[in-house]
This record gives sequence, structure tokens and C-alpha cells, in this order.
Amino acid sequence: MKILDLLANRRDEAYALHERHLNMQMVRVLRTIGFDVRYTRATGAYLYDAEGHCYLDLLSGWGVFALGRNHPQVVAALQEVLTAQLPHLVQMDVSPLAGLLAEQLLAYTPHLDKAFFCNSGTEAVEAAIKFARYATGRPGILYCSDAFHGLSYGALSLSGDEQFRAGFGPLLPATREIPYNDLEALERALAPGDIAALFLEPIQGHTVLSLSDDYGREAARLCARHGTLLVADEIQTGCGRTGRFCAYEHWGLEPDMVLLAKVLSGGFIPAGAVLVRKPIFDKVFNRMDRAVVHGSTFSKNNLAMAAGLATLEVIRQEGLIEKAATRGNLLLEQLRALVPQFEFLHEVRGRGMMIGLCFGKPQSTARRAAWNVLEKASPGLFCQLITIPLFTEHRILSQVTGRGSHVVKFLPPLIISADDAEWILRATRAVIADAHRIPGAVWDLGRKLAAQAISRH
Repeated sequence: MKILDLLANRRDEAYALHERHLNMQMVRVLRTIGFDVRYTRATGAYLYDAEGHCYLDLLSGWGVFALGRNHPQVVAALQEVLTAQLPHLVQMDVSPLAGLLAEQLLAYTPHLDKAFFCNSGTEAVEAAIKFARYATGRPGILYCSDAFHGLSYGALSLSGDEQFRAGFGPLLPATREIPYNDLEALERALAPGDIAALFLEPIQGHTVLSLSDDYGREAARLCARHGTLLVADEIQTGCGRTGRFCAYEHWGLEPDMVLLAKVLSGGFIPAGAVLVRKPIFDKVFNRMDRAVVHGSTFSKNNLAMAAGLATLEVIRQEGLIEKAATRGNLLLEQLRALVPQFEFLHEVRGRGMMIGLCFGKPQSTARRAAWNVLEKASPGLFCQLITIPLFTEHRILSQVTGRGSHVVKFLPPLIISADDAEWILRATRAVIADAHRIPGAVWDLGRKLAAQAISRH
């Protein structure tokens, strides 16, 4: 069987196959918002459809494609491993490639000593929960409002979004939500002395809110004082996206554990990592009979480890961390300059190549009335009036950060050019300007979406 022949013969059946055998509701969503495009090729920051149209990918597979898609150095590394007939997943053995990747990752986080590999971000969160509880002997886990740490049971128990939790309970006990950036709430939660760890996103994926200038340092101090571990979830922000290897570096923090995934895969083979202080690691794996007390069957497979090594090499060779800092922050400044021009746009958040456009109720009467109609139909619906035209009229793929959210998020590949940044700025300005014209074509779309939302209730 030749996969490319199979794909060529049945590519046009993709949506029908998903309706029949997979998630029919996802097909309905894509068709409703006009995202049901047949992509046939991808390279760098671009996707191409069957008609040859080029799209700029600001979704990046939920942040996976920091190097762009199908980077030739990662492809070459994987091909080299595939053809080398290396011993693979022997299990009663140790992996040289895993040792090399751990060495390189820990060089970026010199205050940490050990690495544990897994297959995804949510697996990294699960491991960190287990490590924290075992190392401290405490049950409690703190997470922040609007947090998102994954969708498996432990990670879901640390989610601040009820949409994902509803109907799946009971969840992991002894987990507790506290407000993001609220030091008084953190101190109250730590006071009883039963908290194993605080899980913290330095920049939240669902809000693109950043730690306040004083919160990170004070939170670290409070955790240390109360014997609580600080876990930095860098699954979306790590490996250079914010202009530092890890986002926590912007605040001068030294977390007890750091969680990585997404970018680490190079966009090919699922890979995740927990980087951890040696005393914590040594408490978990403290005897020979506990050498396999936690693990994951495919976690140190040669393809994932090679993809991680190749990814780090590309990041270094192409200066992608520095590029994220310079080009990303310039784009942020240019987008922030739009805020005074458009009353629907309230704020532009983020760092580097993690950007959030925050929309809110306008002041003028007609626009406020139109906003209220959409909000009544479905909170956050206005953001679809931004993402849909960005896609259908300007061929830019982006996302709303969640149900009920008023934030549109851009996660560009770190490799985007100056021309790509101009494309983003030009399209964003045009789409937001169109949303301010009432009546207008965008609001015809708004009425259609509102009617569909009301019919679902």
C-alpha cells in the first residue's frame, strides 16, 4: 500500500469519513464558519488548498509549529533515524538520544537537574501532579482562574473553564482554583500547609494574560516559605515563543518544575518533558524497585527524541528566540496602535509571538446595541466576526481562545517574515474596521451566527 496513492484517491472523502467515523460535530463547526477548506500542502508558515490558495497559519496547530511546517532539518533527522535500524523502545535499556535531549533542555534551565519525557502536554501535567504529591507528601494542588492545563483527568481537574469540565466529574480531589495574579488569595490558600504545588501559566493560553510584575516573584517566595512547589506550565509558551526560551524568564523565576511539549515535537512526533529539581526527582525514583514507578510506553522513542534535538538545533541556528522577541514585539506594538482607533478593540496582550486581541463593548449607541444582540445570542460571538473574515477574505487562520471568550489569539510560527507581519497587520486593521461599519456585510454574518446560536438553545 502506498500512502500517497491512497490519500490522492480518497482525499475528497475526508469530511464524509469524519462525519461517518469520527467527530461529526467538528465537521459541522468547520462548515458553519466557512473553514471547511481542503488543504493539500504545507510548508513554513503557509497552508495551501486544492485550488492553490496560500493561507498564513496563525493557529500553528495550537502552537506546535514554531519552526513552521515540514522544516527540512527536522524531516532529515527523522528520515535518518527511520533508515538507521536503531534499537528502539527496548525498555530494559537506556536511550542515548533521550540522554542527549535531556542534556540540551537542561542547559536552557540551569537551575534544574533532571528530565522526564512523555508524549504530550497533558501527560507532562499528569506527571508533575504525581511528582509534586509524592515529593511533598501533600494532596493539595492549586491552579488559577481561566487556566488550561490539558484534558486528561488530572490536567482537567486544573482547568478553570467549566465548558471542558461539565459532565466529567467527579474530578481529582484536593484541587483548588485561585484568582490569577492575586497574591492575597494565594497566601490564604497556602496557609493551611497542605498544598503540594501551584501550577502557573506565565502567560495564560486562554486569556493571553501575563503575570503581573510583582506576582511571579512574590508567588515564588510564598511557595518556598510554605513548602509548596512552583510548577511553570510552558507547554504553549516554551521553546522560544515569547522571546525567551521559557516565559518565566521574563520575571526572573526559577520554578521547581517546568513543563514543555508542543514545539518540542518539531510538528511531527508527539513529545513532552518535565524538567525538575534533583531532590524532587530523587524522592519519586528513590529506590531500584521504584525505577519504573512512573513512565510512558512511547515516551523516549527515537523519533520523538530526534525531533526534539533537531528542533533545538533549528531554534539555535536560525535565532528564533531572538526573532520572536524582535519581530513579535514589533508586531505587538503595531497592533496596540490600533486600540485608540477602534472602540471594539480594548487591548492587545502578549509577548513575542503570542498575541491576544481583546474585544469589548463599545461606547457608541448603534455599535453597543449590535454588540448586545450578539452577546445575548452567545457570549463571545463577536470574535467570530474577526476570525471568519480574517480567514475567508484575507486567508489568515486564527482562533478565538475559548467559548465565551472575547480574545482572538495569534500564534505565528517564529519564522514569519516582515512581509508576513505586514500581512497580519493589514488584514487585522481591515477586518476590525469592517466590524465598525453598521450596517454592513460583517453584521449580516453576525445576524446569521446569532440566529444559529439562538436556535441551538
